[in-house]
Amino acid sequence: MKLLKEILYKVPLLEVVGNTNMAVADLHFDSRKISNESLFVAIKGSASDGHEFINQAVQSGARSVICEELPAEMKEGVSYIKVKSSHKALGVLASNYYDQPSEQLKLVAVTGTNGKTTVTSLLHSLFSGLDKKSGLLSTVQIKVGRDIYPATHTTPDPLSINKYLRMMVDAGCKYCFMEASSHGIDQERIAGLKIAGAVFTNLSHDHLDYHPTFDDYLLAKKKLFDQLDKDAFALVNIDDKHGNNMLHHTKAQKIYYSLLNDSDYKIKIIEESIDGMLLQINNKEVWTKLIGKFNAYNIGAVYAVSQLLQVDELQSLTAISSLKAVDGRFQQIQSKDNVTAIVDYAHTPDALVNVLETIQKLRNGNEKIICVVGAGGNRDKTKRPLMANIAGKFSDQVLLTSDNPRHEEPEDILKDMETGIEKHLAQKYITIQDRKEAIKTASRLATAGDIILIAGKGHEKYQDIKGVKHHFDDLELITEFLNQR
Repeated sequence: MKLLKEILYKVPLLEVVGNTNMAVADLHFDSRKISNESLFVAIKGSASDGHEFINQAVQSGARSVICEELPAEMKEGVSYIKVKSSHKALGVLASNYYDQPSEQLKLVAVTGTNGKTTVTSLLHSLFSGLDKKSGLLSTVQIKVGRDIYPATHTTPDPLSINKYLRMMVDAGCKYCFMEASSHGIDQERIAGLKIAGAVFTNLSHDHLDYHPTFDDYLLAKKKLFDQLDKDAFALVNIDDKHGNNMLHHTKAQKIYYSLLNDSDYKIKIIEESIDGMLLQINNKEVWTKLIGKFNAYNIGAVYAVSQLLQVDELQSLTAISSLKAVDGRFQQIQSKDNVTAIVDYAHTPDALVNVLETIQKLRNGNEKIICVVGAGGNRDKTKRPLMANIAGKFSDQVLLTSDNPRHEEPEDILKDMETGIEKHLAQKYITIQDRKEAIKTASRLATAGDIILIAGKGHEKYQDIKGVKHHFDDLELITEFLNQR
């Protein structure tokens, strides 16, 4: 239990009504979790405003309240603290409540449209493999050392982040690798954290259902670099045209990696096959089991971070050669009759191009590329026709199907996708709303040597329909259907 004044450390206060020398048992931004001596943080969200639940929180036992607007009626014995931003205050409060765990390890945040999960997961695997105990906060899962917890958001809320960071520190972790989504950064979920380094992978069309414009999306990513201290590092992919934009106002040490331009960490693909790639990084060769130019960038970022965190160069290169693909990221299986299936999370136009271009390079002859692809409901609609168009340009057969329709009608999403079909390529397309049936059809269309790409859901083990998550696993299904051949 802490005193309120201790938890308020470094929180900019506009007004204080009441006593700050009182005990705080816990803190919450969900009024339903409040108990005696709780601190309630009133957050203005997209769906509801926490200020409307202040009285409910007080009735449930809250003895202190953080808010942007003081309530008209304030109860005696309860402390009310007015701040400019409850979102930002929550991050600082959470850090203080958990005794600043981010200052007790090296926290590296990775942002970008594509590659966040792969880079953070590979970093965790590399450091763990070298007996450098570390934690992971990713879309796929949360790891404290080797203990695994389910992930609900790409970037969790500040209370969850600091809770897990505290668990990592208590477990002896010295490093943590965290995905930083544009939503998470924009909503101040990383406020109050001491970040040792940030990585920018790339920026392309995504999340325009949330961000009003592409510039807003870019600025959300840039905000991560703006908040870095001068003792941190800012590592960016300089081949991406937005790379330098990330660094305009950063105080951190600027470091670059690339395949095309001169940089601190220059990567070159020497050889590439279905089994992996031989890379050259700063004139040092390393074999990786991962495939594709996009993964060459990912490996370059991983190696650069390892060097910036003082890992022995030879140890790092040796560890990279044993790293495996992350679940749902270019994950391959092969049937007895030589049909290859690839499950990938590609759910943006840029990611789909990257994966399909890589598959094109792996073809030795007349093998067909069969692409199963959909688009999520209640998300950026403008990318739907683009996804369908790209699939047709880079595949021999396309099955348009449902992804996570959420609260939209699947047939409406598919109609949006179909507007991207070019007339001269129309014969390539089949629309099958049922995703299981689409995957089954793809397995039946394939003959020896063909490559099936199932794009969009990757590691996800569910399909979200009308707010209900039904068990659904692309890898599980394609494995079953290929075994039946």
